[in-house]
Amino acid sequence: MVTRIKHLFLIAAAVALIATGCVKPAPSTSVMDTPEYHYKNGLKYLDKDQIDDAMKSFDRAIALDPKSPLGYIGKGLAFGKKGDFKAAFDNMDKGKSYDRGIEARIGMIRLYGMQMVKETRKAKDLLMSAESEFKSAKDKDPNNARLYYYMGTAYKVALDFDKSADMFRKVLDLNKDFTAEANAEWAVIQKIQRAAPGTEIGKKIALIDKIDRADVSALFVQEMDLEKLFTKRGPKNYDTGFKAPTETTTQFSPDKTVKMEAATDIADSWLKPSIDTVLKLQVRGLEAGPNHTFEPNKLITKGEFALMLEDILIKVTGDEKLATKYIGATSPFPDVRNDHYAFSSIMTATSRGFLEADKATGEYRPGDSVSGADALLAIREFKNQLKF
Repeated sequence: MVTRIKHLFLIAAAVALIATGCVKPAPSTSVMDTPEYHYKNGLKYLDKDQIDDAMKSFDRAIALDPKSPLGYIGKGLAFGKKGDFKAAFDNMDKGKSYDRGIEARIGMIRLYGMQMVKETRKAKDLLMSAESEFKSAKDKDPNNARLYYYMGTAYKVALDFDKSADMFRKVLDLNKDFTAEANAEWAVIQKIQRAAPGTEIGKKIALIDKIDRADVSALFVQEMDLEKLFTKRGPKNYDTGFKAPTETTTQFSPDKTVKMEAATDIADSWLKPSIDTVLKLQVRGLEAGPNHTFEPNKLITKGEFALMLEDILIKVTGDEKLATKYIGATSPFPDVRNDHYAFSSIMTATSRGFLEADKATGEYRPGDSVSGADALLAIREFKNQLKF
């Protein structure tokens, strides 16, 4: 009986040790086999969205030292990338309990930023939580460039562009880590501030590196106010849809006819109302195809965007000569021939300052994608010139 009680006691003690995290560390196999190495390696995997490989690195970091915060912080970020925020914050909290520095607090700020992207309705509360972590971390380490950088990204996704710019400027002032990343982010924020998007949709699209056909439709409708612009200054719209004849000798029954939608692939798009408006206004380059598909997720190019802007300009001003103004002209761009399908549109867009060629090379790069910030700047200049 005594032996059995002793055995049960040993089992209970073992369970308690496991529960309290008193697990014997795994033996290191080389000088590189450290929590720090595997944490940094895991972060590199995360940057490439190789989440499973990152998890393996973070698990190895934990195995080598269960009381090091690094593996738990890494796993928190990995779960955040997966969208599993419960597991993400559980791991980050555990890392925080072992962390004597601010790495876990930076991790928390990053997690709140990720969650803001996924759960926009909670953005205000999540930003307040991120700011609380930032304040605590700043008190410990006021000159940590990474801290300011990730708080800048949190403000960015929260659409607070002024505070975001302040954080990125602080990184540049410190001139330590993340200067290249902060400089690139600051340049984008400056563009957005100059473009001054006036709608929530415009602010969200401003953050997109490569916009698609749905995005540009929303910018035209929401930021350019295209429907109002066409009504005020553009051509009259006529209803050219099918109407059944009042008299017919055939047995045709119009009340049983089902009219096909102009685009059959936009029903699930959150920007469907804007797409419907653009289709109704018949903007060149944003038509539905012959098979009644709009392809809302197809990225637009700089050549296509110039075509759209020129078409809107012609319809608003009534200046039909713009479409042929540059036929036969010498191309000023080394990468755009004067017989390119969008050459005239590109010339119109660049000569009026809506779009720009590369200042260093003079190339227009018509096949390049368009960022939300650049599209907004073009729309802002378009409206300024029309005084609309």
